[in-house]
Amino acid sequence: MAAQTHSPAPPSPHAEPARCPAVFVPGDPARAGRVAFWRPDGSAPPAVDGAPVEELTVVAPGGDGVAPVRVPAVLLPVRAALPVLTRARAGGGHRAAVFWGAAAVHALHLVARGLLLPGLSPADHDAWRVGPLGAEDVDAVRRLAAAMPPEAHAVPVDTAGPLRLPDPERLLRAFLDAVADTLPRSPAAPLLTGTPAFAAPRPQRLPELRGWAADVAAGHDAGVRLSLRIELRVPTDAAEAGTPGNSADAADAVGTADTVGGRPDGTGASFRAVLQVHGASGPALVADAAEVWRGTSEEDFGPRARRDALLALRRAARAWAPLTPLLSAAVPDAVDLADEEVTELLGEGARALAGAGVEVHWPGELVRGLTTRAEIGPADDAPGSGRADFSPGPSSLSADALLAFDWSFAVGDRLLTREELDRLAEANRPLVRLRDQWVLIDPREVLRARARRSRGITPIDALGAALTGSVEVDGSRIEVRTTGWPAALRDRLADPEAQEPVGQPAALAATLRDYQRRGLNWLAHMTSLGLGCCLADDMGLGKTVTLIALHLHRQSDPAAAGPTLVVCPTSLMGNWQREIERFAPGTPVRRFHGARRALDGLADGEFVLTTYGTMRLDAPRLAEVAWGMVVADEAQHVKNPYSSTARQLRSLGARARVALTGTPVENNLSELWAILDWTTPGLLGRLGTFRRRYADAVEGGQDPAAADRLARLVRPFLLRRRKSDPGIAPELPPKTETDHAVSLTREQAGLYEAVVREALAEISGADGAARRGLIVKLLTGLKQICNHPAQFLKEERPVVAGRSGKLELLDELLDTVLAERAGVLVFTQYVQMARLLQRHLAARGVPEQFLHGGTPVAEREAMVRRFQDGEVPVFLLSLKAAGTGLNLTRAEHVVHYDRWWNPAVEAQATDRAYRIGQTRPVQVHRIIAEGTVEDRIAELLVRKRELADAVLGSGEAALTELTDAELAELVELRGGPR
Repeated sequence: MAAQTHSPAPPSPHAEPARCPAVFVPGDPARAGRVAFWRPDGSAPPAVDGAPVEELTVVAPGGDGVAPVRVPAVLLPVRAALPVLTRARAGGGHRAAVFWGAAAVHALHLVARGLLLPGLSPADHDAWRVGPLGAEDVDAVRRLAAAMPPEAHAVPVDTAGPLRLPDPERLLRAFLDAVADTLPRSPAAPLLTGTPAFAAPRPQRLPELRGWAADVAAGHDAGVRLSLRIELRVPTDAAEAGTPGNSADAADAVGTADTVGGRPDGTGASFRAVLQVHGASGPALVADAAEVWRGTSEEDFGPRARRDALLALRRAARAWAPLTPLLSAAVPDAVDLADEEVTELLGEGARALAGAGVEVHWPGELVRGLTTRAEIGPADDAPGSGRADFSPGPSSLSADALLAFDWSFAVGDRLLTREELDRLAEANRPLVRLRDQWVLIDPREVLRARARRSRGITPIDALGAALTGSVEVDGSRIEVRTTGWPAALRDRLADPEAQEPVGQPAALAATLRDYQRRGLNWLAHMTSLGLGCCLADDMGLGKTVTLIALHLHRQSDPAAAGPTLVVCPTSLMGNWQREIERFAPGTPVRRFHGARRALDGLADGEFVLTTYGTMRLDAPRLAEVAWGMVVADEAQHVKNPYSSTARQLRSLGARARVALTGTPVENNLSELWAILDWTTPGLLGRLGTFRRRYADAVEGGQDPAAADRLARLVRPFLLRRRKSDPGIAPELPPKTETDHAVSLTREQAGLYEAVVREALAEISGADGAARRGLIVKLLTGLKQICNHPAQFLKEERPVVAGRSGKLELLDELLDTVLAERAGVLVFTQYVQMARLLQRHLAARGVPEQFLHGGTPVAEREAMVRRFQDGEVPVFLLSLKAAGTGLNLTRAEHVVHYDRWWNPAVEAQATDRAYRIGQTRPVQVHRIIAEGTVEDRIAELLVRKRELADAVLGSGEAALTELTDAELAELVELRGGPR
């Protein structure tokens, strides 16, 4: 049957005004400014969010030139205008709206960088503005202003006099200040300003703060800013000693090639900070403050230069106290710096001054900074230290075995000897004489470097450093070179195909596919090195038979042999037992489950099957067994590392740990950490460290280098193959996915709109956890209404037929399926909805069965058998209970009656039918109520599916953080009932 298609989404309320000319109309304070949208032909402008239409004088073409005319216009406050302007910039808007869209984005960037200054408007209102702006920022504003089209500043300055338009740069700066004055009004604002006025949305006149505002301005209005030029003053004898070829005295002062010179502490050398003044007209306008005070530069800087520079100096002195003496000096020219002040200026002092708009310039001839590198490897005389005799096993990688870092330190391009580093540390001064150069180094950095020198590293940390090429120590990332067996192990892990292949075990009663043989080879080599791993093939690619082959292979090695414990969901125990009996006949297998579970008489090569729940209850008994291997099937069950299940699983010792999952990441990278930290503890560090180093940067797309490091670190320990990969499963038939858009019935539409109206009113008055709870309740209710009114209303004896657009479409689909004598899986996330479907199908005389979380294990297995044998054509399934582990290849159709928040979960459910063993094409039907929240969620899921495999969104939780306006747009019913 032909799939129904989505109706085109109605145009956004922001799209129409974006096609009109736009102009900014300043106000006092700046946030009172508005953006006007008007039509050149004088017709009424589009309505936006209930904003009033007002008469506006604009300059438009008329007669032989231009003339002021009165036109109706929509004037939006800056906050409301921002989304309209940014949409115009995205494309399709009028050139004036596009310009102000670019200005809006530029303003948002300035605000995001923290370039905000509090002050007073000309009418003494509290106001924020952008600043301080450096030379590059000023230049960017001027370039943007030069691109302003005529319509973007077409409001005349004075209609009574000669026709004159606002200056583009002045108008643009007013708009930037308006954005800056609109956004930071939050409870945190008083922490900076000292007064609650700057957090209040309503303007307040504060004439008493004029002096404070002028002090804060600190010269920024006049474009004057300050910098410090640091000068090195060296006594004559020390300077001469630093000149190459100066006899014996020079050798004593400079030192030999192997030591710090005879004056390692730089005795006699000192620094002074010279105050410099910069103008706003360009980077070339700079002079010493002494010249400005003498008046020799007044022509360049203007008559207010000294006053503005003094205001800026007050602000700088508040940021860094050593500048305070300059405030009382007749001529604030320079200050001498003590060693501790120089040290502070190398770190916190420079950052504080930068926040006050003051740059620090060090002498170019100084060698600055200490660089650190590390070499990781066993001692040269340690057994097995070289590449050639590399044969690490589990003991080599134990957490209590330490390898040494062989640290190397350098200043500039010169390596330091251990003695030089010691003498630098003992000097405890920022300025030292090293060989023939003056070197500026933070003494604390030298002390940290010397402390690192004797630090060891665990083998698992060394392996991580070898794979990524760097290591983080004390918050700094340090380049690492790896030698010896860690380097050999890295090379082996990086190229598993180069290893000698493992033969298929003779006891395996199956012929492995090529990709399964490669998986066995990879698993065998990883576990033989004492490393755990995760096989993350798509559902249905045969992870179970590959693991059975690994178990049989390991029995041939006495060091690896032993019983294998498989921990899996309850629904998979029967499948595991059948697969073992089929592919490894003669291998003993038992279920450790139920009241009479026991571990007596356990054989070396035996399989023991248990559930996550039983393992959690009986972990101490299971931990007494010397397992050859522990396997966590559907390992996403332990994605929460703090859960009792995850903690108890970690307590089980084994020679090897293997995780099996089709979805190593369902929501975020912390789930990947939880799985790999179980298989190979310590590889990814502690969870908080992992999130800081990798997850936050990768999920936010902020740091491509972090994503690359994580990929290098994880890739050897996780094997991921998809059905769609070339050569993986060429025998699989095609899969067709169709979205069916259905209309709501009148009853559904009425319920939907009533629930939205009432819920939004309640949400608008709530905050925090209560607000998030109300949003989840709203979204759940709307999804239930889309499914069927009886589900939302919780009717005890409902009339099912004729009340739901989804149900009518399902009837049509089932008519086709039954006519073809095919099988169909119908997934819903709601047990109550499945019960309604059961009631409806029974009334129609359609054979069905329903599997949910409360179905006993034996009954689950009987249901699977009945469906696979063709006895029951319609299989209703709860998504949570049946979305993994079941083999239901009898199905040619899969119906998702309602949408889950995560596409990976839906894909797993589809793979109950679309898996190895399926010989017929599979049709996947997703039913979506058009014009509803389901429609918008479907769009979000498409975008989420396009993200990198390891980075998925956070589903429903993210929607609870939407603003009231965003939430209203998400849940609004568009199009109405049929």
